Amino acid sequence: MKVLLSGGGTGGHIYPALALMRRLKSIDPTTEFLYVGTERGLESTIVPNAGVPFKAIKVEGFKRSLSLDNIKTVQLFLQGIFKARKIVKEFAPDVVIGTGGYVCGPVVYAAAKLGIPTIIHEQNSIAGVTNKFLARYVDKIATCFEEAQSEFGKNSSKVVYTGNPRAQEVAGIQPSDALKEYNLKPGVPTVLIFGGSRGAKAINTSFVEAIPAFSKKDYQVLFASGEVHYDTIVEQIGEATENISIVPYIPNMPEIFANVSVVVSRSGATTLAEVTALGLPSILIPSPIVTNDHQTSNANSLVKHDAAKMIAEKDLTTETFIQTIDELMNDPEKRIEMSRQAEKIGVPDAADRLIQVIKDIV
Repeated sequence: MKVLLSGGGTGGHIYPALALMRRLKSIDPTTEFLYVGTERGLESTIVPNAGVPFKAIKVEGFKRSLSLDNIKTVQLFLQGIFKARKIVKEFAPDVVIGTGGYVCGPVVYAAAKLGIPTIIHEQNSIAGVTNKFLARYVDKIATCFEEAQSEFGKNSSKVVYTGNPRAQEVAGIQPSDALKEYNLKPGVPTVLIFGGSRGAKAINTSFVEAIPAFSKKDYQVLFASGEVHYDTIVEQIGEATENISIVPYIPNMPEIFANVSVVVSRSGATTLAEVTALGLPSILIPSPIVTNDHQTSNANSLVKHDAAKMIAEKDLTTETFIQTIDELMNDPEKRIEMSRQAEKIGVPDAADRLIQVIKDIV
């Protein structure tokens, strides 16, 4: 089988595509792949580094307000369709799958118009503009949140709840001594705090102000600041304490997830797929600057099932930060119950579910 994947802009669009690819490859090593993205997006480095053939087209996202820039965007979109059509014809895929980001627009549209089976995968609880546009043309719409079905209106009959393929990759990870790598003790209750790969200023500020309190706790704290913030934070706090570890970035995040008691983070779709697959209690601080405030909707999907707690960034203070973490870290029974609820939401066979959707239309 030949599979063309397209998705870009952020890791949240790229990593699910690569997880699906790896699962398909494990089932049938003869499967061929091509990934189409943009030269400016993260996909231009992440995908080739993963050993996947990559081709780029030039396309930009539409501005949400009236703007002359949208005239250029339309021109690029039409040119992108022309180039995507050529790429699709040359590769001759059995199926084309878009995992989000504006690059999917011309690629999936061109494939659909050529009569090739097409799927879009929506990671968030609120659908993106590109996926809403493509919904009328594709054969199936895969979602990570059941709430997303209503986002597609008259095309909702095409929706299949699959979950995020990334979840299946992490579901089987077992506890280990991975915390030793961060000068922490395996087996001791640990809270992991991070604001995404680049860090988040509000979360970083709360952490720095909470250090005197954290240093007196019976539990451990692992904090990832983001590369650009690390040196400044280290200068601010001086010497780290025995139960606190501060690092710029955690490359083996799923492995660390499997060894901590609670996660404090933003509520991006991939992170939530991973923590629910592992049944991990979480405290979510949604980013307020994402499109349609979708991270708040993502977080609410867990909060309403008592699988997570949420702190809106506008309500984030040092006191609420420490108090909410203490509530979970000092209550093992509450963590166990939240873990059960997170597991119920998790989709540990998400990649296989999406593969079944592929089989149904190819």
